[in-house]
Amino acid sequence: MNRIAREAGRETKYLHTSIANWVNLGMIPRDPVPQFLAAALGERLGRRVTVEEIGMFTRQRGDGDMGLDFPRDPTDAIRVAATYWRTVDRRKFLRNGFAVTAFTTPVTRWLTQPADAASAHQGGQRVGRTDLDELWQAADEARLWDSKFGGGNWKTSSVTECLRLRAAPLLSGTYTETIGKELFSATAELSRVVGWSAFDIGQHEAAQRHFVQALRLARAAGDVQAGCYIMATMALQTMLRGYPQQAADMAEGAYERAKNVAAPRVLAFVKLAEARAHGRAGDHKLAGAALTRSETLLGSILPSTRDPEWLSYFTPARLAADATEIYDDLGNPQAAFAWNEQADAMPSDRFTRAVGIRLSVLARSHLRAKDLEQSLAVGSKALTALRTVSSTRAHGYLLDYTALLEPWKKNQDVSEFIHRTRGELAITAQG
Repeated sequence: MNRIAREAGRETKYLHTSIANWVNLGMIPRDPVPQFLAAALGERLGRRVTVEEIGMFTRQRGDGDMGLDFPRDPTDAIRVAATYWRTVDRRKFLRNGFAVTAFTTPVTRWLTQPADAASAHQGGQRVGRTDLDELWQAADEARLWDSKFGGGNWKTSSVTECLRLRAAPLLSGTYTETIGKELFSATAELSRVVGWSAFDIGQHEAAQRHFVQALRLARAAGDVQAGCYIMATMALQTMLRGYPQQAADMAEGAYERAKNVAAPRVLAFVKLAEARAHGRAGDHKLAGAALTRSETLLGSILPSTRDPEWLSYFTPARLAADATEIYDDLGNPQAAFAWNEQADAMPSDRFTRAVGIRLSVLARSHLRAKDLEQSLAVGSKALTALRTVSSTRAHGYLLDYTALLEPWKKNQDVSEFIHRTRGELAITAQG
């Protein structure tokens, strides 16, 4: 490669260690080095090799589009995803803004064609059942730790490493159509989990990129219900970032596209996401209708109903927790209290973050009902639940609640609660 560079008028002194960094760590050298590397490989192989083929084309295109691609061709999609995961830890998305337009092309293309035809692949290592089980287990563990400790827990970084070091190489391996479909589904769920964890700690830009890649791999897998679920997750992010109308459109589209394919629990989750979006937009009628449909679908599940394991956490208690927030958003504290009674069945030792968020919302509802004493009591429970959770999103609920308490800050109990909450959450964030 150094010889080819010299012939091109560039003096380089790359060593074997440089190549090792590119191969093993996913690092990409500056232009025009990728072209020199492609030329060197082409000489050895006796054919033309492009920078796209060796996964180094993204540097030329710029980091701005990295991870936001939604290629029509499945082969391109797999290569883009693998390249993104190999390099994402080496790229810093310093802007934590949310661009709702980044979802436009992925959503449109998924709604137009939610599934690709299955295809086998000949490449590197042979992919088997053991590899798939490892990916599914990593996703299961990540969901559990995310729910209990928040998106900032150490387990999230290990799942990102799993995507980079395990999933990315497998995508380029050798597998049958059947194995390939499940490989794409498992990797899509891993990317969704990492995306949600990133969103939970305020890394909104990185989260969007992971969601887009998850949706594209679900389409490559021909897994319509996985794509439907990922779309619902994207809708929730969109709603929570201040775009409830667009979020409702996404959820409605996902439901209509998958209603004859996806399992009832998946469709119920999508309808709940739609209800939350309408609730945040202040539309009582549409929020109530979507929530009722979600509850009906969830209640229709029988022991014999096919059900994805990755959504087993979505129970009637979880629906009730979200319904509590929907009615608080709609300014109806009495309805929020009623739904909260059903949500109490959700175990706090497993769903610590969700319980803490619900209690923060409930404290706000009591404040709306002009019951300051009960509001502070519930707020203290929320603080207890969230003090060990690393979640910018969850802490935001509590901090928003303390802002609502400002008119009563001359009250000693209120003043002490505000001071204690802000202090403890600051310590958690530093930890």
